[in-house]
Amino acid sequence: MPHRIAVGSIFIECNHLGGVPADLEAFRRSELRFGADVVDAPGGTVAGMLQHLAETETAVCPLLVASACPSGPVTAECYEFLKGDLLKRLADSTPIDGVLLALHGSAAAENAGDLEGDLLEAVRAAVGPDVPIVATLDLHAHVTERMVKNADALLAWETYPHRDAFETGQRGATALLEILSGSIRPTMAYARVPVVVGAIHGQTEGDGPFADVMRFTKSLEGQGTVYSTGAFLVHPYLDLPDMGGGGLVVTNNDPETAARLATEIASMYWERRFELEPDVVTPEEAIRKSAYIDGGPILLVETADCCGGGAAGDSVATLKALLAAEPPGTSLVPVVDPAAAAECHSARAGATVSLTLGHQRDPRFGTPIKINGTVIRVTDGGFVYRGGIWDGQTGQMGPTAVVRVGSVEILIASHGTYDWCGEQFESVGLDEAAARFVVVKNPMNYSMAYGEIAKAIFILDTPGPTPASIRSTTFHNLKRPYFPLDQSIEGLVPTVLTSW
Repeated sequence: MPHRIAVGSIFIECNHLGGVPADLEAFRRSELRFGADVVDAPGGTVAGMLQHLAETETAVCPLLVASACPSGPVTAECYEFLKGDLLKRLADSTPIDGVLLALHGSAAAENAGDLEGDLLEAVRAAVGPDVPIVATLDLHAHVTERMVKNADALLAWETYPHRDAFETGQRGATALLEILSGSIRPTMAYARVPVVVGAIHGQTEGDGPFADVMRFTKSLEGQGTVYSTGAFLVHPYLDLPDMGGGGLVVTNNDPETAARLATEIASMYWERRFELEPDVVTPEEAIRKSAYIDGGPILLVETADCCGGGAAGDSVATLKALLAAEPPGTSLVPVVDPAAAAECHSARAGATVSLTLGHQRDPRFGTPIKINGTVIRVTDGGFVYRGGIWDGQTGQMGPTAVVRVGSVEILIASHGTYDWCGEQFESVGLDEAAARFVVVKNPMNYSMAYGEIAKAIFILDTPGPTPASIRSTTFHNLKRPYFPLDQSIEGLVPTVLTSW
């Protein structure tokens, strides 16, 4: 008899500092599959799980797959619906031999700050102590004690930009089947240090502090009893107790080695903490410094308004600076503003419009500006992701327009979407390679779209819920000491969470 494996996912990254709450419609715009429709997932972690299970002739019991663009916390109503549906389908699937869950690790609901811990605890209660549960995570997860205690194994993505979602799904499925075969008896430890930093220097490729930590982490895998290793750079825009990054080690029935190596990873991460903090400039400073740079594109990285980190995408801080400076050449700027996009659709391409733009989805971080411009084109806002988390799936910006104001071309979307490889600009016919300035609202993925052609890159200091550094951020639940507010912490010893 083949093993019966339940497969499901509730996947979203959330932001306690700003952004717009995620309701069920946010998941419908991205990915919401029930029951048998789960097996049609075209890419990403769940597709990787399903492929490996199919190759091993394992019976799949599909539950629920729900993923959405990062946002503010998931509404209580939405989370209760998704959780309830997944648990009901799990109960209806019994008997099962194991559970595979594709999670993020930094989700939060209005009624569950540690969404993944809450969900894993509920699944564990449903299946009992003897049915193995394996979950995959983003490497920006906030790994909690509830997560470690209620899963047999946690396996994380190993790349940033996130290129290995599919492969991590395959690894998760492999791990579960090896647990069921008896070839591994997992013992898991997570060691954490209070480092809470942005992702500007969090790449896992080439040179860099986190790249070095990840390479060391993966060098331990396969040595002796070590089954799996992972390094985590926590999503810094949650506001929860005991946040930090570190290392996770799964061994084959060797708890002492798991705890020791996880502590070594976390200690190395702490030693590299100063290199993780970025240098930032204001938009005005970046534009002035660019006067001495030939050609373009010059990237203005407005990471504080990153939809991929849970911001609303509605900041016009850098747009305002570009309009005031009137630099030569074309500038491309994205803004989320459904009311302005609707006005442009009503006016149609070629019309002159007067718009109030920006800071209307999340007005806490600035005030709107008035612009007069020409509608260049309008679209339905659909595009297809070429790789990454939602590889092959359709992104939905909703009614979208391009408006030209002088030499600035503004992409006005109705909904925020995750930036991967420049698909949004391309979908509306904007040529980033020919632009002088390109405003990008992501701390890392712009490197794939523009890294080889960018003449210069400036990390901006602007208001917003996803800043490049959290040095000026006020937290209510995260208590000191933590880096970067505390440069050193006397007597620091990594906190170790264990599954045993």
